[in-house]
Amino acid sequence: MSGPETVFRETSAQPRTESVPYSHLSLELGHLYMEDFTEGPDRLRRHFAAVRPWVEAARAGVGPLPAGKRPRISTCFLIDDYFSRLSTPAELIPPLLAAAAEAGLTLDYLARESGCAAAEPGRRDRAALAESVLHRLVESPPPGSNGFRPPVSRTGWLTNGRRAPTRRTSAALDAAGGVWEPPSETGARGHSVFMDVELWSGTEDERTWSCAFLASVWQLVRLGLLRDNGRAVLTPAPWDAKAFPSEWDALPPVVRLNPLAAPFTAYTTCSVLPARFLPVEHAVRVVLDQVHVEAEALRQVAERSAGEGFPVPAGVVDRTSYVFPPGL
Repeated sequence: MSGPETVFRETSAQPRTESVPYSHLSLELGHLYMEDFTEGPDRLRRHFAAVRPWVEAARAGVGPLPAGKRPRISTCFLIDDYFSRLSTPAELIPPLLAAAAEAGLTLDYLARESGCAAAEPGRRDRAALAESVLHRLVESPPPGSNGFRPPVSRTGWLTNGRRAPTRRTSAALDAAGGVWEPPSETGARGHSVFMDVELWSGTEDERTWSCAFLASVWQLVRLGLLRDNGRAVLTPAPWDAKAFPSEWDALPPVVRLNPLAAPFTAYTTCSVLPARFLPVEHAVRVVLDQVHVEAEALRQVAERSAGEGFPVPAGVVDRTSYVFPPGL
């Protein structure tokens, strides 16, 4: 029935942001290149032996929680199948799981780095994750900027401050006697730590995303803050098969190896990584500081975490933490 007071609304005008389950902490137990795996099982054993004490420390550091509440913690491991594929899942994953078990660790979730770059297999209606995050970047203009430099969507470079001004003439030809100016970090405390982050290389049609940018997408996925038209992305798929496939593309982007695991997405993240990733993760923090996250996704996290007595920081980057053990 309809009448003069009937109000019609398009369904598309009422977007719904899908909710996802949350652990208190997503604990990453490593991120290795294919070259690391080719060193053999001993390399994997050394890795998890070095990770083990820091895992215990990260678990103990969750909180405080209301009396009687136990923290929900899930573990994950990211495999680089984007930049190289020197081995297959069938050859690589069983020794990885065995080495973790030998160290007394359980890998709840296994993720493929290529899943952070491309659209999910079999879902052509979904946007490629890296591309969607690129469109969410909102550059922070430094004081005194004049818009001379093209935007990050064209250059592929994102910075945390003001770059050194570009000289159009040599010093000998500069009649005005221009003086070189250093770059500066926005909001620097005393002295600047300036960073310019390359997000991709190649042409716009054939981009190769950088490790730093894919790691930024990875953090947003673990924090449960990415949506595609309101729908959750990279939802873990259960893995009940006895054997792993011989092709990486036959493996879902994120698989749940432990059926009893706490949720993959979490209010906060901690990553235990080799020290070589320290500059990469600094770049990740620069990117996360300039990503526009859907307000509804942020609201869901704020309300649910507060309802559990586990409020999270307002800044997305402040929900991430790292450990870089020596010798890892």
